[in-house]
Amino acid sequence: MNVDTNELSQPIGFPVENWQPRQHPPKVVLQGEYCSIEPIDVAKHARSLFEANLAAEDGRYWTYLSYGPFDKLADYEQWMQATCLGDDPQFYAIVDAQSGKAIGVASYLRIHSEVGSIEVGHINFAPALQRTLAATEAMYLMMKNVFDTLGYRRYEWKCDDLNTPSRKAALRLGFKPEGVFRQATIYKGRNRDTAWFSILDKEWPTLKAAFEAWLAPSNFDERGKQKQRLQDFSSA
Repeated sequence: MNVDTNELSQPIGFPVENWQPRQHPPKVVLQGEYCSIEPIDVAKHARSLFEANLAAEDGRYWTYLSYGPFDKLADYEQWMQATCLGDDPQFYAIVDAQSGKAIGVASYLRIHSEVGSIEVGHINFAPALQRTLAATEAMYLMMKNVFDTLGYRRYEWKCDDLNTPSRKAALRLGFKPEGVFRQATIYKGRNRDTAWFSILDKEWPTLKAAFEAWLAPSNFDERGKQKQRLQDFSSA
């Protein structure tokens, strides 16, 4: 690999020509075939999300989040009102296209528009959303918005290094592992080593084609079972 050098023969990063700071993500609806991504609205989404989360048999889906679980709708609404209406993090409800109900949450956060870096996080999929076409499409829609519409250079995913499902999800979605920040923070009274993952703009065209091929109706049989995995398309 060729490495650029300066006048002192020191290795330096490659030039980023004609770069301009990017727009902060506007709060818009992202419409897909199986779901829509809607800016959080407490009055519109809280009850649906709360009830969808109650379908879980226990509180395992909240273990690796710094908040929750919530036993009462009023507590959940209060948390949403205090946490989910700002510009960073910028929370979205994932709304199922068939039922019209909000069944998941995700957000953009640590938004650095000046250098084109943004993270996806606060991901909490209710049981009705997990392992569905809508779940994958939701992540695709948010990713597509970052790269195609906003023109960012870097998309990040971070999680507790002990959160095996999250690490597996990151890899399935095409994020590349970057290492672990040891003792990065404390939440719920315990240590967190944070695993870092990312996708770069130059990797997006291949991933975009893989997502679109995987989401195509032709990739699923009459029972809705996938014929090829997402990773099969991205590694082709």
